[in-house]
Amino acid sequence: MRAHLAVGLMVALAAGSPTLAQMSADVRFEPGNFGTNVSGTIIGDEYMDYRLAARAGQELFAELTVVDSNGNGTIYFNILPPGSDGVAIYNGSMDGNTATVDLPDNGSYTIRVYQMGNDADSGATTGFRLDLSIQ
Repeated sequence: MRAHLAVGLMVALAAGSPTLAQMSADVRFEPGNFGTNVSGTIIGDEYMDYRLAARAGQELFAELTVVDSNGNGTIYFNILPPGSDGVAIYNGSMDGNTATVDLPDNGSYTIRVYQMGNDADSGATTGFRLDLSIQ
């Protein structure tokens, strides 16, 4: 059973044009717990990065659920390893919105939530919930 807790998130907006806005937050689990839910909203081609520290050999579980959308709800996530320049070890648009991944390295992993297709191009707004745990 995964524990679901409120998470202390620090959200910072990166500089850039509004259509390429990147948002990010650090995810920290409460001592003794290994999971949480986070939620947010993506507009157009924005993306949200959730960063969390993990060790090689741990297993990351992530599940993305659409809460509401004024478009088609075409939202996905990728998992990027420490030091990635955008190359993912898991690609939700190809593999689905539920993942269990054995982590290959120590460091900070990024779970990037984004829209694709007409939702990204038309500026649709999609609310989401992301269930995360590490064991």
